This record gives sequence, structure tokens and C-alpha cells, in this order.
Amino acid sequence: MTTPRYQTTELRRQVGSPRPRPRENVPRDTLCRNILIYGHCRYEDQGCIFMHDQTRGNSSQAGSSQAGSSQAGSSQAGSSQASLSQQDNGSTKKTLNVESPSFTPSTLQPVQRKPTFSSQAVTAPSFTPRGLGAATPSTIPDTEAPAFNPASIREFTPSFDLSSTAAATNGSSNDGALSYDPFALPNQSMVTTPYNPYAEEHSAMTGAPSTYFAAQNAYAPPSQPLQYHLYAPIGPYREDVMPYNRLTHDFFISDTMREDMQKQSAAALQVMPNSQLPELDNYHSLVALDTTHRKNAGIFGYPSWVYKATSSKDGKLYCLRRLEGFRLTNEQAIRSVKEWKRIANPYVASINDAFTTRAFGDSSLVIAQQYFPLAKTLAEVHLVPSVLHGSNRLQPKPAVTEAVLWGYISQIAGALKAIHSNNLAARCLDPSKIILIDKNRVVLSACAVLDVTQFDVQKSMDQLQQDDLVHFGRTLLCLATNTMPMQMTNMNAAIEQMSRNYSTELKDTIMWLLTPAQPPAHPKSIDDFIPGIANHILTTMNQVYHSYDYLKSEMFKELENSRLLRLVLKLGVIDERPEYENDRAWSDCGERYMLKLFRDYLFHQVDGNGNPVLDLGHILRTLNRLDVGTDENIRLTSRDEQTSIIVSFKDVKKQLLAAFGDVYKASTKAGRSF
Repeated sequence: MTTPRYQTTELRRQVGSPRPRPRENVPRDTLCRNILIYGHCRYEDQGCIFMHDQTRGNSSQAGSSQAGSSQAGSSQAGSSQASLSQQDNGSTKKTLNVESPSFTPSTLQPVQRKPTFSSQAVTAPSFTPRGLGAATPSTIPDTEAPAFNPASIREFTPSFDLSSTAAATNGSSNDGALSYDPFALPNQSMVTTPYNPYAEEHSAMTGAPSTYFAAQNAYAPPSQPLQYHLYAPIGPYREDVMPYNRLTHDFFISDTMREDMQKQSAAALQVMPNSQLPELDNYHSLVALDTTHRKNAGIFGYPSWVYKATSSKDGKLYCLRRLEGFRLTNEQAIRSVKEWKRIANPYVASINDAFTTRAFGDSSLVIAQQYFPLAKTLAEVHLVPSVLHGSNRLQPKPAVTEAVLWGYISQIAGALKAIHSNNLAARCLDPSKIILIDKNRVVLSACAVLDVTQFDVQKSMDQLQQDDLVHFGRTLLCLATNTMPMQMTNMNAAIEQMSRNYSTELKDTIMWLLTPAQPPAHPKSIDDFIPGIANHILTTMNQVYHSYDYLKSEMFKELENSRLLRLVLKLGVIDERPEYENDRAWSDCGERYMLKLFRDYLFHQVDGNGNPVLDLGHILRTLNRLDVGTDENIRLTSRDEQTSIIVSFKDVKKQLLAAFGDVYKASTKAGRSF
């Protein structure tokens, strides 16, 4: 029995779109490579001419195939009487026998096959049949136009590599899992250079890293430029006031603090014209700090004088304490001052140097220590009577409050703790040698002097430290009774007077200091004294931190002033410049003319009656917006009202930087910079 083979021309009238004519040299039982590599073929339903049934492929490969035949038959050797004969004309004749054994498919038996593809074939690109590509004249029927074939359109493959400029072609990417994480950043390697939030163009930061950002190894740039806020409210606040009650100096440091700082600066820079004071080894510009011209040798045993001087080594100011007529007899005496350089305590004036000199016409000992401008001793503040204005009468100082005394006790105790811990003794706790450098802030200023002048006096260190406690209590008793130390003759009467004005706790504290321990009792120490005043030490610490917060708040007021000053200086350099590169009209043309209009908008506003408008808030607000470069638009009008321009702060800032850059380049040619 023969089966006729129909011609392809007779199948053209079938229902549906015609498929491309396959090539005759490709057998239909050839398994598609996509099935072997990926397990499926995306072109199976789009006209792929290869076979996609892997079961049929395995059965056909197990048997024998004949070249040129259109079908493959399989036979079991020696056991089957059925035979299949192939005809050259394409017909097939079969002879069947009922006694033949049942047919068993070869795919049900384990077949050991040698792999024909390596493990690297998994990463191979997807196979695209040639018949699905661009249409050629051989695949298009001659009589009819080709129908729409979706397989001929290349599949879009997205590319997530921002640095790649080549478009991905069909079949260039894998069909497996996606090669990117949809929850990750689009490009995590964007920041390749240090980020500078103050730069105008962040994309142009390709130069060498700056000193600050080079140290920030893990610095992550923000997603947008930094936002500036004028005068952040940090620290203690003023009382609640309405907006119209706010004053101009709320934006700056207080007038009292400014006045005090200016006075201290003037005292530090004070010089004496036509001064007869000599220049010492490393110190010059001496200025006498003593308010009295009388010689007093009651404490050190030598007349002493105090000077302010400038060091030629580091350019800093120092306080020089000179002991007149002192003769050094032992070299070890002056070397003992070096041990005081180890003391670093806020309540002890640090020692810098000690030497002898004959520049004053005699043999003098000079000790250089830390300088505090406008400092006064406790004796001058609390004990020395003041002269009434316009009269010769003396007015006694008011009594020291108990809170102030506890502050002094806490600070002096801290100073003695640091001194005694370094196996030293203060040896000079007199109201005339303890200075007040700020509000209730005291510093010991005459340490190390008696170590040199009384070096030969043989006393143990324990005995010297016991004497420090006694002198400490005597100083407190003088302050509580408003009595000078030289006038303290009756100790019991002074204690009785103090008990009438102060608490029992303060009286017991002073009595503990004035009463030394009697043998065989353990000697008293500053470590035993500090736990008894722990509550007052905490109170002093709280006051110190309140003062710190206040100073920090005042400093934040001046934080933004330097930025605004630089903007005003740049505007002043550009506006009304009479000549630049032989061009007299340079400041009145181009972007410089817009900056000129902006200056009028900033400083020269008037009201409806032509009166000047002095609005500090408008000036500060405008300068801060210019420094940030916001997108807010403003209207600039010329003085003759013939020109009106609407521009943003961002554009004004760019023009300001460009104009200033031109001036800066010209100044660098002359060897000068801004």
C-alpha cells in the first residue's frame, strides 16, 4: 500500500497564515538545540522547523536511520518477523505477523548515552533558527506577500549597565534568571570621587581629594545638596517674646559679652609707649600689671612685681612674676620648676619658664606663667575697700554670699587635688595670689615661687600638704569675715562672726581645714576633704555646663556670619569696579549689570514715600538664599525703572562666581590673591 506525497503547492489554500517554506536539507526529526541546552525553546510556537519532542528524538536515535528517507523504522534483531521496506518513491510497505512479540519502547529501558555537550553549554547564547531571521527571497512565496510573523521581530533585552552604550541584540542575554537585583540600587558604583557639598557642580569633582574629605573614607554623599538654615536655635533660649519684640542683637552675640571680650582684647594688646622696662631673654613689650607702686615683701620674702610680656618664641602672651633682689644659691632650686609643667588643671595657672636676670639692674628671679587679661585677685574683689566716686571716703566691700564661697571651695579643692596627686604642694594660698578670671572662676597663680625661694627649708612633702589645708581654711575665713589676712589676729572671734552669717555646714568645713590632725591620728588629706563637699562640687559642675551651653549658643549666632561676609566682599569687589582689562564699562555690562541691580535690591530698597528701608532680616534672608542658590525668582529693577529682570537666586550665584573668577584670575597674574 502506497501513500501519495502531496505537493506543497496544494497546501497553500489551507486556512490560516502560511508558514515559511523549510529548507529541504534540514530533516524534520532533528532535535532543536534549545531543548538540549535550556530544556525549552521560545520559538516552538513561532514556526521553529526543528523537532521539540525529546521522546521521539531518543527513540529515533536508538534505532538505525537510512540517509534520504523521510521516516525512520526500528526492528529487533532475530526475534521479529515484521519488516519495513523503504521505497525510493516515498511509499512504505509493512508486513505484520500476529505471532511476533509485543513491542517495547526503548525509552523505558535505561540507555547509557555519552554526553554530547559540555557543562559550559549552559552559558551559551540562545539558539535562533535561521528561518526566523530576516526574510530572504528563498523563504518568501513568489505569488503572495509574506504574512506577519512575530518571530521575525527581535526580542527586547533590557541592559542595566549604565556605562554600556551598545544596544543588546536578540539572543545576547541568557534565558534563565535575571542578572540584576530589582531591590538594589541602580548603580552602586556611582561615587568614584570625594563628594563636596559646597561645590557648585557635583559631577565635575574629578580632581584630587581635599584634606577634609580624604580623611572620610566611609563618607556617603547625601541624595541632594545640603539645606542651610539661618541661626539654628541651639543652647539656652531667651524669654518668650512676640516677633515684633525681637531685637537686632538676637542674631549676634550679646552686647555685654562683646564688650567684655573687646576689653580683654584691648588689655592683651596694650603697650607702654616710651617704656623704660627692659627686654628679657625671650620676652619683649613688657607692661606693668600692678595697681600699687608700694613694695610688699610679706609673702615671698622679696618684693614682687607682675608684668605682661610677649614671647619671641611662639608669639603668645605670658605673665611674668619678678622677685626683686633674689640671688640663686643652688641650681637645683630653679630646676624644681620643671616639675610644675606637668600640672594641667583649669584651676592652676600653668608654668612656662623660670630664669634669673640682671636686666632690671639687680639680680631678679622671673617666673613666666599663663596670662589672663583683666584678672583680679580675690583680695581686690572682696577685701580691699573701694573709693567712693567724687570723695576720699572708703566703702567696704559687701559680704561674699555662701553660694559663691562654696564655688571657691570646690575649685580650690580641685586645684589642690591635682597638685597633691603629682607629689607637689601649692604653698601659697593667699587671697592676694588667687585670681578671679571670670564670674566665680578662680585660678591659683603663685605656685612654684616658694619652691625656689625656700628650697633650702627642710620640710617633708606631707607637712607641706598639711600646711596647704590650713592656709586654705584661713583664706576662706578671711573671705567670710571680710578681713585681710594680716589683720586676722583673733581666730576664735572670726569663727564666731562667721557662724552668725553662714550655715553650720560651711563653719564645720572651715574648722576641719583649720584643725590639723593630732598624732597618732592619720594625717588629713585632700582626698578626705573632697567627699564631704561632693554635693557642692556637683552644683559647681552644673554651673560650669550651663556656662558652656550659653557660650556655645552665642557662638552659633556667629556661625553663619563668615559665609555672609564672603558674599558681601565678593559683591564689593565686582560692583562699580572703575576699570578691568582696559574696559571702563566692565561692571555695567553682561552679568555684572545684573549683579549691580541685585546690590540695589539687597541694600537700596525704599518704601512708597522714597524713604530708605533698613530691614536687617531682608538682608540676611537674601544673602542666605544667594549663598544656597535657591530656585526662587526675584525681580530686579533698574534705578530709572526702564529695565526689569526676573531671575532666580541660583542664576545670580552663578553669575557672581563667574565674575569673581575673572577678577581672581587677573589678580593671580599680578602675584596677589583674595
